[in-house]
Order: sequence, then structure tokens, then C-alpha cells
Amino acid sequence: MKTDKVETNEASALIDERIRELADWRGETLARIRQIIQQADPEVIEEWKWRGVPVWSHAGILCTGETYKQVVKITFAKGASLDDPSKLFNASLEGNTRRAVDIHEGEQINETALKALIQAAIELNASRTQSKK
Repeated sequence: MKTDKVETNEASALIDERIRELADWRGETLARIRQIIQQADPEVIEEWKWRGVPVWSHAGILCTGETYKQVVKITFAKGASLDDPSKLFNASLEGNTRRAVDIHEGEQINETALKALIQAAIELNASRTQSKK
């Protein structure tokens, strides 16, 4: 999968701008989530989709970072297929595909568990890419 570096840089700049615009706990939380994702996967690709949603990809979409008035939501595109031993998933539990983590103001992020989910999502995407070859 080739991604144009200019597009990636533009997406990263748009994510930077979103974080600055929020200028409250949601911006801080989104920035921290982004940092955790980049630590878990230094090769992650940042994208900007669906009219303003930050997306992180590696051999396919890993997760999105959505911000609402009361919550910052990390949605894993194939979350229903991921093991979640730390029970981070607390939203979008009823579907067959996605799973999400809702973070409210003042809540701490379990960084170790989030990194494990990100790495599991990378492995799942890679395995699906390999099986298509």
C-alpha cells in the first residue's frame, strides 16, 4: 500500500490543527492517544477522512479518533476480531465489526492495554493482507 507523503503530511497537519482547536481536555486526550499510537507503531500512517476524522492506518485502518462534547472515542475498525484482555472496549459492543473506547474527562488511559490493542490490530491487518496474496 503506497501512501503519498504529501497527503500524509497534510493529514498530520490537520490532526495538529484539530488538537489545537479543541484547546481543552479533549485536545489533550486526542494528542495523548496519537502519541500512544505512534509509540506502538512508528510506521503508522495518519489520514484525514470522512470530513474531519483522524485515522491511523497500517496495512488498513487501525483506528479513528473522534471527539464529541462529552467523550473522545477511539474506534477500532476491526475491533470485534481483537482480543481485549484488559477490557478497554466500552462502546460499540453490539456490532460484528467495530469496537470503541470512550474516554471521558478526567479518565486515565491504560497506555499498555491501548498499545497492545494497536499492535493486535496491526497483526490482524497484516495477516489479512498476507492471505490476499
